[in-house]
Amino acid sequence: MKKIKVLIADDHAIVRTGLSTLLGTEPDIEVIAQAKNGVEAVETAIATRPDVIIMDIRMPLKDGAEATVELREKLPAAKVLVLTSFGEADGVAHALESGAAGAITKTAEDAELIAVVRKVASGGKFVSPEIKKLLKDSPPVPKLTPRQEEILAYMIKGLTNNEIADTLHIKKDTVEEHVNLLLAKLDATNRTEAVSIALKKQLLKI
Repeated sequence: MKKIKVLIADDHAIVRTGLSTLLGTEPDIEVIAQAKNGVEAVETAIATRPDVIIMDIRMPLKDGAEATVELREKLPAAKVLVLTSFGEADGVAHALESGAAGAITKTAEDAELIAVVRKVASGGKFVSPEIKKLLKDSPPVPKLTPRQEEILAYMIKGLTNNEIADTLHIKKDTVEEHVNLLLAKLDATNRTEAVSIALKKQLLKI
């Protein structure tokens, strides 16, 4: 019997151990490697060439969505199954847009997770009903440019447009233009609401 080779990427050792133990009981599944961050996930996947990568969204150094993008380019045969907690709609949406084969919550039943690993390994797609609802209730924010992320970070710190312009050595008008674009992307009516949405959605690694 050809076994499904699985890589587990999660920054919590207890989650990796639990998933490894669970999947290891199945005769047709073999956990061949683990990774504790997104960079390690990419490097380990390239080295071990798993069939399925169970990818946590929130990880240090490189998040699961970014790792998925890179893996779709460097290891297109591998199937990425996103593992997520609630409140991570943007990261999940980005991963799915980038070619992840599926997404499932960390609260899923053991049998469901095992079945989904088999499904994506055989070329199927799966997005759990909970995640579909999450994406519907909390639509993902359009991707921000590096400059917009930079300005948003200063907004979160409470800097005014003038202070941001001085810090970045750019014109105040340019800052105001970026702020207006940010408000539009975040569907916010003012700076305070924009900051609140950014923090709730964890758009920046701060």
